[in-house]
Amino acid sequence: MNYSTTIANEHFDHLLLNAGGIFCESVDQLEKIQHAPGAGAVMTKSATAEKRAGNPNPRYFTYPDHHNTINAMGLPNLGIDYYLDYVLHHQLTLPTILSVVGLSEEEILANLKKIQASGYDGLIELNLSCPNVPGKPQIAYDFDTTDHLLDRIYSFFTGHLGVKLPPYFDMAHFDRIAKILNQYPLAYVNAVNSVGNGLVIDPETDRVVLMAKGGFGGLGGAQIKATALANVRALRLRLKPEIKIIGTGGVTTGRDVYDHLLCGADLVSVGSQLAIEGPSIFQRLEDELEAIFAEKHIESLDQVRGKLKRLDEAE
Repeated sequence: MNYSTTIANEHFDHLLLNAGGIFCESVDQLEKIQHAPGAGAVMTKSATAEKRAGNPNPRYFTYPDHHNTINAMGLPNLGIDYYLDYVLHHQLTLPTILSVVGLSEEEILANLKKIQASGYDGLIELNLSCPNVPGKPQIAYDFDTTDHLLDRIYSFFTGHLGVKLPPYFDMAHFDRIAKILNQYPLAYVNAVNSVGNGLVIDPETDRVVLMAKGGFGGLGGAQIKATALANVRALRLRLKPEIKIIGTGGVTTGRDVYDHLLCGADLVSVGSQLAIEGPSIFQRLEDELEAIFAEKHIESLDQVRGKLKRLDEAE
């Protein structure tokens, strides 16, 4: 199968990449993704202006089923200079997306100005959706703030920008965020981040499993697949074609990748299951996807991508 995909100025030979925040904090981790068979791209950790420790441990929990997680990481990262140095001065094997975030509007703008001044010409992802910083709301749930921020960004920024979105749960919200995003020359959207503010209880101790936020954290893994697919599908139906989509959420098998493609994803990222299995997961998922294509006699991604049918549509 030819997996060739293009977003803005980047060409991808494979469909899969790491979800932001997973296996990407250090150069050592990033390099493991760069050289992982089946990986198509690398996403760096969402970078704040300065190095950040994040929330106290325990802040990440894998369910006993090994397919689901909850976390309250709190944006631990090594700072924008660390990741900017990596994308500018390391020999990169794969397209590498530089993820940025900020704890204020001014910090976000400063990070993007620094990236633009550096001459970096690759894809940049603006994380508008971290649910695990105490006292800080998710920007993309405030539509007026999101519009205002993007307007300020595009008053100076000329790079290739994508945005990472939280999960939306109402059709009116899909309509409203798409109307805002369609006003701007975005390269892509990444849908979705973890489903915020779930709660997991340890049956042995009757305590929550996370330290920060009283145990509340972002849900990941197989449990969020339906929500992720709904967001990819709803956004694909509403966004202008030039805005591509990275589908994120619930990917544990090749069938999950296939379903994201059906809903309209251009690339698919893997989070919780990557943390559980490690970088060998990319080749496993691609092999499973290849088997589905062979069984269904699919010879081109165009036969799959965005081809999900409703029950009231003809075969």
